[in-house]
Amino acid sequence: MTRPTGRLRLDAVLVQAVIAGALSFAHLHDLAQAAGQTGWKAWAYPVSVDLLMVAAWRRLRVQSSRLAWCWFLVALVASLGANVATAGFLDLEHPPALLRLGVAGWPALAFLGGTLLAHAPEPTTKSADSSPAPTASAPDVDRAPVSTPEPEPTAVSAADDTPALPAAEPAPAMPVPPALVAHARKVADDHRARTGSPIDADTLRARLGVPAPMAAAIVAQLT
Repeated sequence: MTRPTGRLRLDAVLVQAVIAGALSFAHLHDLAQAAGQTGWKAWAYPVSVDLLMVAAWRRLRVQSSRLAWCWFLVALVASLGANVATAGFLDLEHPPALLRLGVAGWPALAFLGGTLLAHAPEPTTKSADSSPAPTASAPDVDRAPVSTPEPEPTAVSAADDTPALPAAEPAPAMPVPPALVAHARKVADDHRARTGSPIDADTLRARLGVPAPMAAAIVAQLT
């Protein structure tokens, strides 16, 4: 019976991670011990570096921010620097003053980075249900009546023998709103300016879209 390949791949990754972590941990310990940190303090330095790197990586998984990247790179440089320094590039028997200064100031720097990462604001996400529903626009109740194009006057031939129609009887008076009278006055003034003659009841009825009796009453008020 064959074992699943995923299990073998997962075990190999874990073994590689344990080996890399152990070597980096030992290098950080040796560097701290060479810089004058003895006893448990030398073992606390690798723990501090690794914890800062893990905290920065967890913050990056939640939100990719400059703060998280900054502290992740700080911890990465500290870990890589220890690995390189312990490979023979520095004389650990006589460490330079700059190395002693960096190791001595690391606890305060790591504490500042961990505090900022722990208290950074969490990103807020807006759900789709929180968007306001679209509201229907209110109907325009004060819309002015739609004006219709004025009919062109027809020329009457002089030889037309059609008898003239009897004059229409005056329309009975009926109440007209003052606002409609004011609007009709504007229409009548525009008609007079364009044609040079006063507007009649039929034309006014076509322009305003009102019944014939009301158009006649408006014309009577305009004259």
